[in-house]
Amino acid sequence: MRPAVAATAARAATHALVVAAMLAAAGAATAQVSAALAPVGAERFATCAPCHGAGGVSTMAETPSLAGQHSFYAITQLFLFRAGRRANPAMSAMAKGMSDADLRTYSDLIATLPAAPPAAPALADPARMTRGAALAQRHRCNSCHGDDYAGEKQVPRLAGQREDYLARTLAEFKAGTRIGYTAAMNETLAAVDAQELPDLAHYLAHYLAHVGAKR
Repeated sequence: MRPAVAATAARAATHALVVAAMLAAAGAATAQVSAALAPVGAERFATCAPCHGAGGVSTMAETPSLAGQHSFYAITQLFLFRAGRRANPAMSAMAKGMSDADLRTYSDLIATLPAAPPAAPALADPARMTRGAALAQRHRCNSCHGDDYAGEKQVPRLAGQREDYLARTLAEFKAGTRIGYTAAMNETLAAVDAQELPDLAHYLAHYLAHVGAKR
């Protein structure tokens, strides 16, 4: 294992232990917001909408859509922001004062937001889609993110995510400046040419429209 990847793996292992301890103390996040939490959660999500969009569908550059993400993934990321283990000043400031109950409220609400509708098929570049599909297959992206790239548990949904956000995130994982729940993304992307990452992001962002067009 390359030294940089080994260091990333060590940091990721520490993160995973911290997150696991937090989840054990706070309790696993449920798939839906309870009736008691829903009004509070809906009100609090209003603080997320200016950046992440109404209904969690982002229209802001390099800002991810939250719609369609899983509760376990959301609570893990919120905890990492709260602990300062993900580098984003705005999100760290937002999460800094959250209690464990707040993390569950937000993550449970996010899990109820329906995924964004597919982009128009005409927006997808056929050549880039072909290259991106080949990359996804070669590096077995579906082995973790699912055959439909919808993710599960602590693995994020990629299908339909903003293309610019995906491109930036993939580049950060490759560079080792972003660490996930484990080092899996850093290790996988170490074998991908940086110049290929935009095509992979394009494919994932337009995957839903691509599949729909083929049916």
